[in-house]
Amino acid sequence: MTNNEDVGRTVQRAKRDDNSITAKFTQDDAEQIRAVVKNVGVLEGYGSVNDFVEAAVKRELRRVQRKYNGGKKWEGIKAGGLRPGRRTRAETAAHEDHS
Repeated sequence: MTNNEDVGRTVQRAKRDDNSITAKFTQDDAEQIRAVVKNVGVLEGYGSVNDFVEAAVKRELRRVQRKYNGGKKWEGIKAGGLRPGRRTRAETAAHEDHS
C-alpha cells in the first residue's frame, strides 16, 4: 500500500495510557530517526517518530528483562518514582564505559 492509498484511512491502534516519558537525542540521532520514518516508516510499520522510538524501547525492555530478570517484567514504577535530573559523574562514567 502506498502513502497515497493511506490518505483518509483510519488506523486502529491500541489506546495508550496517559503516561509520557521524554527522551533527548543528539542532533545526528534525531535526524536519523526522522530519516527512517520518512524513508521506510511505511514499509516497517512506523507511522511516526513515536512509533519508531516506542518499538525500539520495547525491544530493549525485553532484552534487559531477559538478561537481568528471567524474562519477567519488573514491578512498575509510577511517575515521580525516579530521581529527577542528570546522571551523576559516576553514572556518566559507567555509561561511557559501556558505549
